[in-house]
Amino acid sequence: MANTCPICSKPVQDKHRPFCSERCANVDLSRWLGGSYRIPTEEPPTVYEGGLDEGEEEQG
Repeated sequence: MANTCPICSKPVQDKHRPFCSERCANVDLSRWLGGSYRIPTEEPPTVYEGGLDEGEEEQG
């Protein structure tokens, strides 16, 4: 098991495990939310043809 932060390689702090700090935890979260990290799949991307996604409302 690694005892270093996956973001900056500093020693892990129990309070923020598996990161060294709140900052590195937030960097990781930002990467997930921004799409930098992706889980590979064999499904083709969904293509929408000008319609609204289910649950969306028109702005206007």
